[in-house]
Amino acid sequence: MKQKTLLFGMIVLTQSFFMNLAAQERHELKVPDIEGYKTLKCDFHIHTVFSDGLVWPSVRVGEAYLEGLDAIAITDHIEYRPHKKDIDAKLGRSFEIAEQATKEADVLVIRGSEITRSMPPGHFNAIFLANNDSLDKKDWRDAFKAAKAQNAFIFWNHPGWASQQPDSTKWWPEHTELYNAGCMNGIEVANGKEYYPEALQWALDKKLTMLGNSDIHVPINNEYDFAKGEHRTMTFVFAKERSIEGIRDALLNRRTVVYAGNKIIGERKYLKALFENAIEVTNVVKSGKNIKITFKNKSDLTFELLKTEHNPDVVYFRDYTIKPNTTETVTVKLENGTKEGNVNFEITNLVVEPNHGLSYTYKVMAK
Repeated sequence: MKQKTLLFGMIVLTQSFFMNLAAQERHELKVPDIEGYKTLKCDFHIHTVFSDGLVWPSVRVGEAYLEGLDAIAITDHIEYRPHKKDIDAKLGRSFEIAEQATKEADVLVIRGSEITRSMPPGHFNAIFLANNDSLDKKDWRDAFKAAKAQNAFIFWNHPGWASQQPDSTKWWPEHTELYNAGCMNGIEVANGKEYYPEALQWALDKKLTMLGNSDIHVPINNEYDFAKGEHRTMTFVFAKERSIEGIRDALLNRRTVVYAGNKIIGERKYLKALFENAIEVTNVVKSGKNIKITFKNKSDLTFELLKTEHNPDVVYFRDYTIKPNTTETVTVKLENGTKEGNVNFEITNLVVEPNHGLSYTYKVMAK
């Protein structure tokens, strides 16, 4: 009776949620595409009541739709299911329920599971699965082999999580074993509101796909205040097409950046492309030694600029923030007869390696 009552309550709440979906405010994040690719907003680490989450699977689809996400992966734990006495089902059931909900909301849903082990090796997600139950193995090595046999994309979750790595964020011999066996394709550089610079360096050194995910367990609006402009941690995926296969191709070829808080973290070429496609120079006015440049930010992203080493006769801002959907005019002065020069700055919140933002140069010339 308890199980039936719980399930009935969940179903009623879900029906109410979707009946009111059109009336709810959608907070869709405006992010530019880059040349040759669509920028898809994705969250590959999500929990439901079928493991230790507090939300019915279909509600996760509605939440993603309201936040303007393109895709989510349902990744309930294999080994940790505290609600199992009330909700007893095969491991892939949460995905099946979520997939049905896509008829009401345009969100791609990917089948996944979280392999939940003590450190080492810790927690890993396997996505693009065909059969979740085959990963339910006593030996963790067998679980990874089962995931690889399905051509799953496998990534290390929250590598700097204090509950498993309280003293330092360490790469263990078991991680080398998984990496060499082709059972580690990516790594979470950010998980929820935590950012792991060590994971960023490993991703760069070992050519791992960078991921940022919410790892959400509670209702999403309990964790993030959308009215204040907050957003869940997510992965921007540069895909050839908006499809499951398009996402898989992008992940396998490391075409991602991580969006966590105000930081966008990733490889230099993708961060540069995002910046150049978000910012448009709409006007340049030259008057004597003064050059006024108008920048238009066409995105919902923020860019924090810090002046770096340059010719002292090119005088410009010390630091500057270009806010979302704003037009800003910056004045550059050319002193002592200088006719041209470089405006050099670091975009500090576009993180290309630990403690380093994206270096950028804009060239100016006198009239």
